[in-house]
Formats: sequence, C-alpha cells, structure tokens
Amino acid sequence: MSIKRFGISLDSSLLENFDSLIAKKGYANRSEAIRDLIRDSLVKEEWEYGNRETVGAISIVYSHDRRELTDTLTDLQHHFSKSIVSSLHVHLDAHNCLEVIVVKGKGTDIKNIADRLIGTKGVMHGKLSLTTLGKHLK
Repeated sequence: MSIKRFGISLDSSLLENFDSLIAKKGYANRSEAIRDLIRDSLVKEEWEYGNRETVGAISIVYSHDRRELTDTLTDLQHHFSKSIVSSLHVHLDAHNCLEVIVVKGKGTDIKNIADRLIGTKGVMHGKLSLTTLGKHLK
C-alpha cells in the first residue's frame, strides 16, 4: 500500500470546528479523521447500491403490550432468516422492549428487511446501521 499526500483548502472556522470534533472523538491527527470520513462515504455508497455483501444492525423499540406485535415481528424475522445472523432482546421497562437484529447480505435486501421491521405498526422507533465487510477498504 502506498500513501498519497494531498492538500485541502478550508475556511478557518470550518477547520476549527473539525479540529474540535476530532479532538472530542480522540483522533490522533486530521489524516486519520479524514480517512474515516472517506471510508464512511465509500461504505454508504457500497450498501446503497446493493451490489456487495454488507452487515448491519436493525434496532427497534416497541411495547410488548401491543396485541400481536411480538408475533408479527417474530414472523418477519423467520421470513428473513437467511439474512438474520442473530438478535438480542432487552426489556427496557415493564412495557417496552428493545430488539437489535444483526443482519448480513446484499445492501438492498438488508434495507428491505429493516423497512419491513421498522415500518411494522406498533414499532415506536427503529434505526438501521449498516457497514461493510471491509474487503474493499484499506
């Protein structure tokens, strides 16, 4: 792997804000922070177009008191069992649950699974977090 150097021109206030952000996040230097931003953009591009294997987590919060919701969510997960690697169920309080579902597959398929689960009537909040297997990132 060869390292290439290049320059970036930024407004001074933008650079100050960036330096503050990377200090909060604990980056050793600007280069590492910029590499992470570039990787993040490449990963997003990779899963949005669905042509490569991706991994991710779907988080949903719902009330287990809602009639038939738990059964519906379980049925959906069984339907997509080829893409679901694992799931974690957490009781948040006497009524609410958090479920984190680990998924692996083509980006478009994973997005479809997330949309179905998050869009299920009774799910209060959901979030899809996708990444890549990293085979094409250095």
